[in-house]
Amino acid sequence: MLSVNAYASGRQLVISQLQQGFAMTESLETLAVPVEPPAAALGGRALAAVLAAVGIPMFMVTLDNLVVTNALPVIRTALGASLTDLQWFVNAYTLSFASLLLTASAIGDRLGRRRVFLAGIALFTLASAACALATGPVLLIAARAIQGFGAAAVMPLSLTLLSAAVPERMRNAAIGIWGGIAGLGVALGPLIGGAVVDGLSWQWIFWLNVPVGLAALPFAARVLAESHGHNRRLDPLGLLLSAGGVLAVVWGVIHGSDDGWTSTGVLVALIGGVALLAGLIGWELRTPEPMLPLRLFHSRAFSVSNIVGFAFSVGVFGSIFLLAQYFQVVQGYRPLESGLRTMPWTMAPMVVAPIAGLLVDRVGARTLIATGQVLLAAALAWMAAITSVDADYGAFVAPFLLAGVGMGLTFAPASTIVMASATAADQAMASGTNNTVREVGVAMGVAVLASVFASHGSYLSPQGYVDGLVPAIAVGAAIVAVGALVSLLLPRRVTSSD
Repeated sequence: MLSVNAYASGRQLVISQLQQGFAMTESLETLAVPVEPPAAALGGRALAAVLAAVGIPMFMVTLDNLVVTNALPVIRTALGASLTDLQWFVNAYTLSFASLLLTASAIGDRLGRRRVFLAGIALFTLASAACALATGPVLLIAARAIQGFGAAAVMPLSLTLLSAAVPERMRNAAIGIWGGIAGLGVALGPLIGGAVVDGLSWQWIFWLNVPVGLAALPFAARVLAESHGHNRRLDPLGLLLSAGGVLAVVWGVIHGSDDGWTSTGVLVALIGGVALLAGLIGWELRTPEPMLPLRLFHSRAFSVSNIVGFAFSVGVFGSIFLLAQYFQVVQGYRPLESGLRTMPWTMAPMVVAPIAGLLVDRVGARTLIATGQVLLAAALAWMAAITSVDADYGAFVAPFLLAGVGMGLTFAPASTIVMASATAADQAMASGTNNTVREVGVAMGVAVLASVFASHGSYLSPQGYVDGLVPAIAVGAAIVAVGALVSLLLPRRVTSSD
């Protein structure tokens, strides 16, 4: 079993790295505690092989979160995609990933973790090829959804398999390296995506996954040993209710601006989604082995942390979705040039987050989280104030850095609160639940802020884009500011009874 110190330090680094983008991040430590005895001591080459076997597929799925952002304007032109389509290019991946986040670990425990991990790689690879071959928005959206299902198996099980393969004395360092690989994939996503689109074509951001996946499959099968966990009962009804409810609400928000908020389709989606989510709560209270144990929310620290995480994801990642396109649509930069310009924001958390992890015990998680949310809200408001058709890039550097610092101050302390607020038996599920909430927040953020954008602007001209972008970012800033106020409700010291 993992020692508490090894688990905590590795978890903080993992979470701080993985949340630097859409997606995904996040049931990453749900399966971090293996039930089998620790593996025998590994040599340097064997450890490197295990890290490569779990790290390369995990790098692929984290890279695909942000690699598509700088390709969106190009894909929009090539496929004749609408703003709604662009949202689904992101949300199809995010929602399918989030829907299986709490289920993938249970499936791996029952059927074999390596088997499900390999199946996830294969599915992700095939879906990547389908993305590259897509000739229209619907086909690309469908392929991106299948990619997300594959990623949901790869991400949590990669950490589980690594933990089971590495002896306890080496586990902390191994998990730290794993987190660094994941964070690098997220941070480099915009840059690699821009370079590939500039040098080749948008299809190649997906084609690159195919040879990597084909090579990773036999390598991982040879290096990794099979393992099983507790034979937990699956909760298929909970999965259907949660996935259906979130999908319906997001669909309604995305289509509200185009079809009208009182249109039959939008009202049916919104009301039906809320009804499904209400049904989820009722079912999870009754079933003996719930997918989403609601007892976790009896803790004030856990509940508040999830509200703050949701608000953070909605405001920040909804803004990133639109800002990533600003430099191309408005200022005419190429995808690679746009990717380079976002680096102050995406790279800053990699420096700040580890420092925040070291300070959390001295300063307190509440202070760091509240400070981070205030900085993020201020940075987004600053961006909204300076955004114009002819704004100089230099004016964005300071707010980009401020936003990166705010994100870095949030990740590790938020993870610490979530884990400290749960009992030892509930920590894995608490982590998975928290990460699922944030993933849903990413999807809602893209939907809500894009809806604000569509109500005020368009892609028809640079000025039209700015007209929509400014109020959308302002709304994002307001949502994050609400999260900052809510964070003040966090207790000074967090225990599993808070």
